[in-house]
Amino acid sequence: MSGAQVCAWSSAFAPASVGNVAVGFDLLGHALAGVGDTVHVRRIAAPEVRILAIRHTPFALPLEAVRNTAGAALIALREQLQLAHGFELVIDKGIALGSGMGGSAASCVAALVAANALLDSPLAREQLYDFALTGEAVASGGRHGDNVAPMLLGGLVLATAQRMVPIPVPQDWHCLLVHPDAVLETRQARQALAGAYQLAEFVAQSANLAQVIAGCYRADAALVRAGLADVLVEPRRAGLIAGFAQAKAAALQAGAMGASISGAGPSVFAWFETAAAASLATAPIQAAFAAAGLSSQAWISPINAPAAHLCPSPEDLP
Repeated sequence: MSGAQVCAWSSAFAPASVGNVAVGFDLLGHALAGVGDTVHVRRIAAPEVRILAIRHTPFALPLEAVRNTAGAALIALREQLQLAHGFELVIDKGIALGSGMGGSAASCVAALVAANALLDSPLAREQLYDFALTGEAVASGGRHGDNVAPMLLGGLVLATAQRMVPIPVPQDWHCLLVHPDAVLETRQARQALAGAYQLAEFVAQSANLAQVIAGCYRADAALVRAGLADVLVEPRRAGLIAGFAQAKAAALQAGAMGASISGAGPSVFAWFETAAAASLATAPIQAAFAAAGLSSQAWISPINAPAAHLCPSPEDLP
């Protein structure tokens, strides 16, 4: 490639996610079908990353690549692989900002998947993880993999600093996510976690995480019910979300295996043994938020939701 020559656009969709999954703060997450971000990338001769536009968002987001999750991820990719070429990208947001649905992570994962398809020797998904962590850190302030890992692999994933570990989940199990019409920034939600913790809280949280993971491996809903409760983070963040206590109570009354805050919030998720059970719980949870003065949107998704994937590029790209 020479001069100002550019390649055709490569586009990828990355799904939303449920981060933390109540018991796995910064460690456990799963993909959510039905909503996500799409990023369009093309290869350019110039050795840089340019963001041409960020569309479908009511708020201004940074176009400077180093300050944007998608841009930062591609900068890291370029530098690590010592690429002579660069990338231009257009971001189409589909996930509400400050929703607790992994919007910042989805942009960087979609950018990586699209850009990876343009490489002379594309990388495996596992090799994209470190770049995704770098991109996510721009928004969250840390290299947390509980959102980017399930987007890269799909389904439920245990995300450590170095690796992604898929966790098997029965195909019938579904997640209901309800997003109230409110914004809660990740950094604000993390500030609520400041303060002292008791050793007993960590022991209880570790026990719950172990029960949930074991229950998923054994397809044992009773074991998941026993463990899917956040005793460490949720009590410190619940007060930031209007209607949360009532929404959680409605989910549990409707038969959820457990319910808690999705990511940093304000979205609330609940796990059910069937899609039908999740559907029946939707109206009561939305009614709880309505009683707090908040309209809401709801999605029902298999916990084993699909990973990020390539998709057709639209005709309206510059």
